[in-house]
Order: sequence, then structure tokens, then C-alpha cells
Amino acid sequence: MYMSRGIRNCNPLNIRRSADQWKGLSAQQTDVAFCQFKQMEYGWRAALVLLTRTYYHKYRLYTIRKIVEKWAPPTENNTEAYISNVSATTGIGPDDDLGDPQQHPANWLLLAAAMAIQENGPNCRDPIPLLRAWRML
Repeated sequence: MYMSRGIRNCNPLNIRRSADQWKGLSAQQTDVAFCQFKQMEYGWRAALVLLTRTYYHKYRLYTIRKIVEKWAPPTENNTEAYISNVSATTGIGPDDDLGDPQQHPANWLLLAAAMAIQENGPNCRDPIPLLRAWRML
């Protein structure tokens, strides 16, 4: 069975390697471009930290459109298709305010799940690691 790079790396949103020392990084980082995590929960946790802390609180990005434009820029992706697919999957309009993550966690969990499906295909539908990661925040 084919396994996407994000799933193989336990990195469902394909977070790029950087100086960040994410909790749960694998000791061996053999992928030259993307982080590799010990377990899927750690990859989800890093994604949720980026979405809820960095994108929401630091960059003040509140909509699917603004978040995806930064996450998946046109230089690397078909950003408009990404926005459209994430919006359709979540049932949230591309320009609707997602709300504060602490007050509206379902919106942020839906966003993360829909982005993972966009990044990895329909095989990325197991919600348990995502929900465990939310508890790790």
C-alpha cells in the first residue's frame, strides 16, 4: 500500500525542517526537506502549535484563506485549489473567522484534518492521533 511522505514521516501537514526543536522529533532526520516525528501525535502537535499559536496568535491569521496562503504559497502549490478543498472539507467558508482556538477547538481540528487530507490524500483520516495531539497542547 502506498504511504504518502507526510504519513511516513508522522508529519501530516508536511512541516519543513528548521531550527525548531519540536517535541517528539525522531533522532534520525533522513528526509532532507521535512521533519520526521517518532509518532503521529507529535507531528499533529507541531502542526497544531503552528496553526493555533504561530498563525493565529502571532500572525493574526483567522481564516482558511489567510492561513493557507501562508502555509501553501503559490510558488509551491495551487493555493486556490488548496483553499477551496479545505473549505469544502471543513464546511467553513474560506473567509469565515475560525474563532479563538480555545473557544472554538472544533474549527481548528477540522482545519488541521482537512489540510492533512490535502497534503496526503484521503488515507489521512484517522482522528485519534489528532485528538490526542490537541490534549498535548
